[in-house]
Amino acid sequence: MPPAPRSRRSLLAGLCLALAATMPATAQQAPTATLSTEAEIAAEFASVPCDNSARLDATRALFERMGAPADAIRIDHHDDVDNLVVVKPGTSTETLVIGAHYDKVAKGCGAIDNWTGVVALAHLYRTLRQFAPAKTLVFVAFGREERGLVGSRAMTAAIPDDRVASYCAMVNLDSLGLAAPQVADNMSSKAMVAFAESVAKELQVPFGHARIGGANSDSTPFVKRGIPALTLHGLDSNGLRVLHSPRDQAERVNATSVYLGYRLALAMLARLDQAPCTAQRGD
Repeated sequence: MPPAPRSRRSLLAGLCLALAATMPATAQQAPTATLSTEAEIAAEFASVPCDNSARLDATRALFERMGAPADAIRIDHHDDVDNLVVVKPGTSTETLVIGAHYDKVAKGCGAIDNWTGVVALAHLYRTLRQFAPAKTLVFVAFGREERGLVGSRAMTAAIPDDRVASYCAMVNLDSLGLAAPQVADNMSSKAMVAFAESVAKELQVPFGHARIGGANSDSTPFVKRGIPALTLHGLDSNGLRVLHSPRDQAERVNATSVYLGYRLALAMLARLDQAPCTAQRGD
């Protein structure tokens, strides 16, 4: 049977079938979405842009390969930063933000921090663009995160006070690629942390908690504006010795880690799309 017309396929209904592929074999049903495979995600790291000046253009090219029309990709120019934005309109003005920063520090290639997040972000777009979501999905590749969260601060500062309540949640992907998905508790809303853990348990996706002391990521400005947000990362015990060092190279990326981060974020977004906008505003 052919799939239903796109206009009648809700994000959650379609992904409930697609995400069955992440559950035990006895529970699987035929997926209806284009789910990225681990092999496809691994292929993205055959060539990683190591020059910071090339990262924005490389991010745009990646989104275009994931099916984003050129005219749907915009660059939000703020005073001292450029954010790449792709919007998937929903049937309401309630908004979910999915983000990852594209910039890197001078040392290393920035494959872990944070080309892994950009790859997961673009593959999420590839899957979610097929559906008619209830909420508007805003995919953002932030600039200058490494210089003090400049891109995410600029975006959150530009949200009018009377629109903050319509931003239902923000999911940030930062430094996957070394271990199973983990939530950065000190950069995340408590309700979102509990929500992510429950979704991971349901999908039987490995999951953990790891505070990163003294650090922040692009979820932080959203939390400070009262928007439920969390950061998912995939760092292991050696992660902080890899990040911001010459060791941050493409050959260190574990594609399974990136794939699991993509898979968990996908399931979270499907559920957030159908939940009341206030569902995660409990902390």
